[in-house]
Amino acid sequence: MTTEIANTVARFFKAVDDREWAMAEALMANPYHLDYSSFGAGEAADLAPTQILKGWKGFLPGFDHTHHQIGNLDISVDGDKAKVACYGTATHVIADAGGGTVWTVVGTYTITLKRVGDWKLTGTTFHFKYQDGNTGLPEKAAERAAAA
Repeated sequence: MTTEIANTVARFFKAVDDREWAMAEALMANPYHLDYSSFGAGEAADLAPTQILKGWKGFLPGFDHTHHQIGNLDISVDGDKAKVACYGTATHVIADAGGGTVWTVVGTYTITLKRVGDWKLTGTTFHFKYQDGNTGLPEKAAERAAAA
């Protein structure tokens, strides 16, 4: 069972990095609790997956590559609910960016899931630790995504 949960979480991050939006949405419950407040992204909110993915579609494709690496998964299961605590490193690359080509964000995630036939993610809370590299890349990525 924990392998199924770990694989669901891994598939989600891979879908986001591969821009497979339909796959990412299929792995998300509705509503979805999103909390990036520790990173200065506003208050936590319960949103439709389509709302979340619309925001990500307007930003992530502006990078040439993104790579979300998760590890040290600590999985707890209570019936049809599960919680995964894990490390996360998100690397973002724009190959032709002046001032550095890489922006990396490091923290931990608390990811909740529920079993609805298959396991679905019900929420993500990101606990920011630090960032490194060119912190101007997000703005450049948003500009590139809007121009595409």
